[in-house]
Amino acid sequence: MTLHRPLKTVRAALLGLALLWAPAHPALAQDAAAAVPPAEGQGPALWIIRDSDSTLYLFGTMHILRPTTAWGAERIDRAFASASHLIMEVDSPEDPSALLPIVREHGLSPDRPLSSLLTDREFAALDAAARTIGARAEGMDSMRPWLAGVTVQSASIIRAGYAVESGVEPILKARAAAAGMTVSGFETPDEQIRMLSGFPEEGQLAYLRTALDDFGRAQTEVDKLVEAWAAGDVEAIRRLAVDPMRDTPLLYEALLVRRNTNWANQIEALLEGSGTVFIAVGALHLAGDDSVQEILAGRGVEVSIAP
Repeated sequence: MTLHRPLKTVRAALLGLALLWAPAHPALAQDAAAAVPPAEGQGPALWIIRDSDSTLYLFGTMHILRPTTAWGAERIDRAFASASHLIMEVDSPEDPSALLPIVREHGLSPDRPLSSLLTDREFAALDAAARTIGARAEGMDSMRPWLAGVTVQSASIIRAGYAVESGVEPILKARAAAAGMTVSGFETPDEQIRMLSGFPEEGQLAYLRTALDDFGRAQTEVDKLVEAWAAGDVEAIRRLAVDPMRDTPLLYEALLVRRNTNWANQIEALLEGSGTVFIAVGALHLAGDDSVQEILAGRGVEVSIAP
């Protein structure tokens, strides 16, 4: 089974998983409300789930954005302000160094260096990409292909003006801290890293090669996805990034279906309690036939568009 073509379409998902681990920038906590330009129209999509004593808001995010991306909306602000708990895909540790042991364990493989897996031309392309972020291919040689691929994709997108601290999660987390909200995650960084590292080496190499081939052009796909997200166009998100994953059931099942099902289970558990919760997960998880909303609807849980 080849993973090359579908992996081109899951760039945002894989990149987002890695970028979620970045902590919120301290400055965001000081002026979080002013960090987001107002969107034209209603802005990104927002859903609501209610029972007799619970209100859950479901918001799709983009993990990395340009600082100028307009996605602020009063209805999103109102929903967020009414909540006492923020749940994200993963609640990253305040000290990023806490992740280093996990990354070393699952992201490094000195006995199978990249220089032995890539052609000379590919290794030279890796070096060219690495230099854009002040690194060298030699310094990445011990990385497993999945981690090198994430690094290359990150460099490509950040080079195009996207910034981790401008992503939705750091901003929401800063706002939550300012408001005294509790924060948690559906998953842990360890679980996400294990998922990425669990793909066969052949698939990891296909991902890395695609990242190298598309370096410098990756922003085009992300730009289209961000534009659709900011306009609340869920069908475009499905068409651009979700449906193409179906071509490779292994990826589709691991990156979306399995995780969406797990999160739906946790949402049902939340409904057994009480209170108002704001849930923010990647927008790709809230689009398509196997979205979190569709899974919940199949179980009799009513999910509607929030006013």
